Amino acid sequence: RGTTKLKHRKQERMDVPVCVSCGKPWQTDSGIETDTVQAILSMENLVKSICSPPRRCTPEMGETPLPEALDSKDTMKQFLSDRVVKAARSVYSVMIERNPGLIRDRKYHLKTYRQCCSGKELVDWLMKQNECLQSRSQAVGMWQVLVDEGILVHVKHELNFHDKDTQFYRFQDSECGLNHVTNDKDLEDELQEGLSLLSQLGPDALLTMILRKCPSQRSAEDLEVIYEELLHVKAAAHLSTSVRKELAAVLVFESHAKAGTVLFNQGDKGTSWYIIWKGSVNVITHGKGLVTTLHEGEDFGQLALLNDAPRAATIILREDNCHFLRVDKQDFIRILKDVEANTVRLEEHGKTVLVLEKSTDLAEQGGAGSNSKYTVMSGTPEKILEHLLETVKLDSNGNDAIDPCVSDFLLTHKVFMPSSQLCPSLQHQYPAELSEGSDQEKAAYILNTKQKVVKLIGQWVALYGLLLKEDPIALDFLERMKKEVAGDFRLSSMLKEQFRDRRRTKVLENGFQSLSRNQQFDWFSNCEEAVGRLQPIRAQDKVLYEIYKPDNKPLTLMLPVNTSVQDVMSAIVKPGGDHILVKMNSTGERAQIKLDASAVYTALGLNERLFICTSSQVEQLMPLKEQQGPERGTTDILEQMGSKDIANELANYDWELFTAMHEVELVYYIFGRHKFPGAITANLERFVRRFNEVQYWVVTELCLCEDLVKRAILLKKFIKIAAVLKEQKNLNSFFAVMFGLSNSAVHRLYKTWERIPSKTKRIYCAYERLMDPSRNHRSYRLAVAKLSPPYIPFMPLLLKDMTFINEGNPSYVDKLVNFEKMRMIAKTVKIVRGCRSQPYVPSSPQRGLADRMFLEGPAIRISTC
Repeated sequence: RGTTKLKHRKQERMDVPVCVSCGKPWQTDSGIETDTVQAILSMENLVKSICSPPRRCTPEMGETPLPEALDSKDTMKQFLSDRVVKAARSVYSVMIERNPGLIRDRKYHLKTYRQCCSGKELVDWLMKQNECLQSRSQAVGMWQVLVDEGILVHVKHELNFHDKDTQFYRFQDSECGLNHVTNDKDLEDELQEGLSLLSQLGPDALLTMILRKCPSQRSAEDLEVIYEELLHVKAAAHLSTSVRKELAAVLVFESHAKAGTVLFNQGDKGTSWYIIWKGSVNVITHGKGLVTTLHEGEDFGQLALLNDAPRAATIILREDNCHFLRVDKQDFIRILKDVEANTVRLEEHGKTVLVLEKSTDLAEQGGAGSNSKYTVMSGTPEKILEHLLETVKLDSNGNDAIDPCVSDFLLTHKVFMPSSQLCPSLQHQYPAELSEGSDQEKAAYILNTKQKVVKLIGQWVALYGLLLKEDPIALDFLERMKKEVAGDFRLSSMLKEQFRDRRRTKVLENGFQSLSRNQQFDWFSNCEEAVGRLQPIRAQDKVLYEIYKPDNKPLTLMLPVNTSVQDVMSAIVKPGGDHILVKMNSTGERAQIKLDASAVYTALGLNERLFICTSSQVEQLMPLKEQQGPERGTTDILEQMGSKDIANELANYDWELFTAMHEVELVYYIFGRHKFPGAITANLERFVRRFNEVQYWVVTELCLCEDLVKRAILLKKFIKIAAVLKEQKNLNSFFAVMFGLSNSAVHRLYKTWERIPSKTKRIYCAYERLMDPSRNHRSYRLAVAKLSPPYIPFMPLLLKDMTFINEGNPSYVDKLVNFEKMRMIAKTVKIVRGCRSQPYVPSSPQRGLADRMFLEGPAIRISTC
């Protein structure tokens, strides 16, 4: 392919990924929704196309389908097994060369075990070889991979690896070909590559090992590992925290080796609830045949337990080596009873208004800072607010962190309690009165209640910042409350003192602000405008709209970002005509935009444009030349720039985009911007569009470079750019570059990839494993869990998580706000807030880890890679 002409390469670049299940092409430029999902699905479809067979049509009446042959999946499994064997070979070779004494005869309980290692010594050795390991359990997981593959065998053939002196293991060196001689020069590189692979596979192996334990033998650490995993299992997404913790203690691991195995038959007695951990099953009913297919993360068997009824369908394994998490009936019923026993319902006028669940752990309530022993599960908005006000903890200067329960409420309140409802409720709570007690007790109670209301308002302002100035109802309420506070001498004095303490702390931290004693109290005193080249887009900011006529001539006009389509049309054409506004992508697909839609310009996809025409002219519209993409690359310019310089510029610009976006925009985006009058998601959409820009920039530059040698150099440069971005913790652009490199148009440039040094290929393969979508992108989540702020997360995956939470859980339960759902939404939103909790400092020009990774021996040719 290296000598393929440009026109052929352009055709490669325009290839569109195809959905495996329906065969229809995915659109890569049909709006922000498709662009966001494309980042996830382009990779998942690629994996599915390799690993999954096409779905079979529903069989005829009464027919029991046979499992499909999964040859492609077996091939992929064999490929992975071969890589594990290669990793084991490098580990074994280094161990024999450097520490031959580890493998020796051992005596225990008057019995001699020939040529074996102890589990503890293996873990010790691995910890020394890999300094990146943070705990012994990680090393245990890596050895468990080799145990699962049959490369490392317990002398008594136990399935689990044990970190103990008295547990012995043997390498199956002859059976697995571990005695293969490796060149000493490559031995260290192969060892590091092997350890990297094992560290990626280790967490899954460790988790499976924990699940295989009898529930009574699981440690507290084991239960925490299972609980963390359940957070990302689709079937457990709607469960409360306490239920997930109880499930972690009773889940039983069950596996079946062969496709076609019948798990249970229709009419059988229900004894267990199943969650699919790995693989898939077919659901068969009498008379209908195949009803549906269930995949990883889905569950079945719950209905028979709840209703104490026979099984309603037959479950048949669809593929080999399926794993399940099983909950037996007695545990299932007990957990239901425990939940009911720990639930408190408050009623008014015969109707439930608040549902609370007793907490088993104060940490669930937000740590030691919370004095509540109950978690809000659901309730009316007013009662949830009233309960949270009761739990607000007052301190001397108001500097304590926002209570997690309160921040969950404030971040999501617009979903169920808009400002028009929240502000009157807070106003109603403010002039509280006590009907009984002495005057002193009444005064203390009133002051305490007012302090709590004011503190909650202060936390509301701290979370939303200057966004509240764009909400007329909220701004008017804050002005009235400011006057109320000023009229209360005791409360005003206390707040002024707290305000001065906070300002004094800020002066000490920054060292340049002046401190005025007579400075007036202001809700927005700690809110600062963004500093940088990019300012946040506000609802009333004007943006340049470019709208094209049918002859492709542009009309340009400045309009507010949240302008409705009706107003856009009024500014362009006279009312009364049959003109419509249409968006069209590069493939010519057209979609009419409704008149009540707003902020459409900032929501356009990467390659979409707006057209205005009459209804009869829609079919005549043609894409613009610029929508087809560039005809020439910029390889000559990129050759003159260092990889680190490019990555630094990407990171600096990404951070400006990331900080300009308010985290509450994620809530607006997931629930639908149209449900929140005056709200915009322009900053979030701008940030997501950046992901697509970088992704397709990589593809375009590589496909437009005609020279094979230059293209190979450019490919290596992009891999190094990805390495620097990862080192800088800019995961959004890191994944954008990696998605570009894994694009089919780039992947099939075989001659180009052949010219890449083996070391660079190994680095790329290691990064590819982070893109693995299996187990709900577990590889990525484990990598992110080790990062400390500041870092930029992979935004499309956060949006995917929030979409699943929103679609998988109702917003209201029995006409009460489902606050458990709001808590899960807020938890994801807080990830964005946590990423920015520390200031971003641009990378220094000194040599970093990425430079050392690509460091090569002396060469005559000087390269800027």
